Amino acid sequence: MFYFVLKSLFPVLVRHSPLHLFNYTTVRAACALFFAFGFSLVFGPACLRWLASLRMGQQVRNFRTSETQQFNIHPEKAGTTTMGGILIVASTLSAVILFCDPASSYVWAVAAVMLVTGALGFVDDLLKVRRQNHKGVSAIHKLAVQIAVGVGLGAFLVWTGPYTTYAHKTITSNTHLLIPFFKNLYPDLGLFFIAWVAFVLCATSNAVNLTDGLDGLAIGATIVVCLPYMVIAYLVSRFDYAAFLLVPHVPQARELSVFLAAILGAGMGFLWFNAHPAQVFMGDTGSLSLGAVVGSIAILCKHEMLLVLIGGIFVIEALSVVVQVAYFKRTGKRFFLMSPLHNHFLKKGMKEQKIIARFLIIAVLLALVGLSSLKLR
Repeated sequence: MFYFVLKSLFPVLVRHSPLHLFNYTTVRAACALFFAFGFSLVFGPACLRWLASLRMGQQVRNFRTSETQQFNIHPEKAGTTTMGGILIVASTLSAVILFCDPASSYVWAVAAVMLVTGALGFVDDLLKVRRQNHKGVSAIHKLAVQIAVGVGLGAFLVWTGPYTTYAHKTITSNTHLLIPFFKNLYPDLGLFFIAWVAFVLCATSNAVNLTDGLDGLAIGATIVVCLPYMVIAYLVSRFDYAAFLLVPHVPQARELSVFLAAILGAGMGFLWFNAHPAQVFMGDTGSLSLGAVVGSIAILCKHEMLLVLIGGIFVIEALSVVVQVAYFKRTGKRFFLMSPLHNHFLKKGMKEQKIIARFLIIAVLLALVGLSSLKLR
C-alpha cells in the first residue's frame, strides 16, 4: 500500500526513483514473502511467550476403545502452546497492507475472509483451553459462520464483484464454472453460484483443519498448495496468458498473487517454530483461516475445481474422515485404525517424521500435476 500512496502523492518522484520497481507485481510479491517471513521470525518468540503466559496449552483428545478403556495418540503434545495461527494471520495481513494495491476489492474480500474465519478459530481455541477439553465452538455454529462467510463472498462476486472475462469465448460473468480438461464447458450456475462458493469455502476450511494433526503437516501442505495458485493467479491476471491457456481472464487476480506470497512467507516463518518437535500449534485460528483463504483465492481465480488435485492431500485427509464415519455407521466397524488418515499410520507404528515427509512428497506431486494440467483441454 505504501507504494501506491507515494505514487498518488508524488508521481514524478516515484517515476524517476527506484521506487518505480514496486509497480511490478513480482517485486511486490517477493517483498511480501520476505517481509512476512521476517515478521514471523522477529515477533514469533514474543508471540509464543505471550501465549504461554496466558496458558494457551493444547488440549489433546482421549479416544475410547471400549466402555472402560481410553487411549491418547498424542500424549506428548498435551500442553504445547496453541493458537499460533495469530502469528500467521498477523504476518500475512501486515505484508498485504504494505505491498498490495488498496484499490483491489479482491484483496479486501480475501482479507475479510481471513479475519472472520481466524476470529472463529480464535474463539474455538479459547473455549477449548478454558474448558480444558477438546470441545470448543459447536460444529453447527462453526459451520453456520463458515457458510455465512461463503455466502457473503458469493454475493460479492455475483452482484458487486468485477466481472471475469473468458478471453476465447463471448462470456463475461462470475457465475460460470471452469471445468478442468474441457475447453468449451462453462456451466452457468446463476444464483446457485453463491451456494457453490459457500460449499467450497467450508470444505477447504474444514479440510485444512482436519489435516492439522502432526507437526508441520498442515502448514507444509498449505505452502505447497499456495505456490501453484500464486502462479495461476498471475497467469489469469494477464490477458495474453489467459488467452493462450484458454482460461478465464481475471485482472484483479494479480494482487492475489501478492497475497499468496505473503501467506508463503508467513507459513515458512510459522514452520520455523512448528517443525517437529513443535514449539507451537496453529490451532483452529490458523487452520480454519488458511483453508478459507485458499478456497476463496481459488474461487476468485476461477480455478476452484483444481483444488481437488492441487490440494489433494487435504481432500484425502477429509475423505478419510467421511469414509470412516460412513463405514462405522453402516457396519459398526472402523475402516481405518483411526481418522484422519495420518492418525491411521501413527496407529500402525510409523514415525511421525516419516508420515509428514511422505505426505508432503505426495502433496508436491499432486500440486505439480494440477499446475501442469492448465493447458490440457
